[in-house]
Amino acid sequence: MLSSEKRSLVRFLVIYLASTLLLFSLASWIFYSSTKHHLLDKQRDTIMYEAERIKSKLRGLHQSNDAVLYYPSHSKIDSAIYDLDKKYIFGTFKPSVKLDTILSKDTLYYLSKVEPYYLGAAYLLTARKIDYTPIYALQKQILFFLLLAGIVFSALGYFLGRLFVAPMRDAIARMNLFIQDTTHELNTPISTILTNIEMIETFGKHVENMDELKRIEIASMTLSRIYDDLTYLNLNHHYHRKIENLNMGDLLKERMVYFTSMLEVKKIDTVLDIQDDIILNIDKNDALRLIDNLLSNAIKYNKRYGTLNVTLDKSMLCIADTGIGMSKNDLSEVKQRFKRANKSEGGFGIGLHIVSQVCENYDFDLQIESTINEGTEVKIVW
Repeated sequence: MLSSEKRSLVRFLVIYLASTLLLFSLASWIFYSSTKHHLLDKQRDTIMYEAERIKSKLRGLHQSNDAVLYYPSHSKIDSAIYDLDKKYIFGTFKPSVKLDTILSKDTLYYLSKVEPYYLGAAYLLTARKIDYTPIYALQKQILFFLLLAGIVFSALGYFLGRLFVAPMRDAIARMNLFIQDTTHELNTPISTILTNIEMIETFGKHVENMDELKRIEIASMTLSRIYDDLTYLNLNHHYHRKIENLNMGDLLKERMVYFTSMLEVKKIDTVLDIQDDIILNIDKNDALRLIDNLLSNAIKYNKRYGTLNVTLDKSMLCIADTGIGMSKNDLSEVKQRFKRANKSEGGFGIGLHIVSQVCENYDFDLQIESTINEGTEVKIVW
């Protein structure tokens, strides 16, 4: 899956799962609050029933002739009786707060009047510690439900996301097929043109048409580079690399000679700072793609009578031009396939994408800085 497809799929999944999670969380919270309130009401009902039982017992004690009175009690529910002034008389517990302000997060209270008035008791307070066992069980059930729903909807979202990016994948597949066919068709005429140019130069038949020949040579070089780039783009994942110790200084000087014709046409000055014996462990074709694409872009987007600075040392390759530059928005997307920051020049928009792919394969750090109408500087740090 391409990086653009992955980004689209991830964005879809984030939006889909976030909205689904929000909806289910809201529904679960409403259900939890309602069910918890119901469970607490059931526990509150038990202390209300116990209050009525105690009142009945108090009525019986009032009518009893026994010398010893036994206060009715319950193993799980506390109770206490108060007089008309809400002063504590007796009970199985004694709250530390007044009846009018009784409130607790862990205990349920129920205050009721004793009517008619028995044994000096005017109010009855019953209380019970909240039993959190069913509430904890409810929380576990909701969390399990959310986890199960998350797994199911993640799988469903991934399936829908694949369907969502399917048209993009089909379009890219068709484009790659087009590139494959194009590269096949380009190969023969490019080879023919370059071979004939070499023959003309070898036999000295080009003296009178030097300018025309140079233009043909530049066009042929451009076609050849496009062919190489399209081939690499199509076969990158199946490309067999031959890693070797490569002298980057010699290779860079050789490629500067290769681009001489293009530099001369635009009257571009070159400032070279190339250290000798810079050895890099890399496939030669990958190194050529790095250098050729960077030099080609620096020449293509440079100004006429501009300057091309090429620096090579043991830590990096730096190629800078004094051309049209790029905006910050274009700079953030310029590594994407088929992205062109400037459409006034030709090209497929694959040069920097190929450079970034090569850098990724070798863990090189690709740094690009650019300013509109001032130029662009590209560094590859190894």
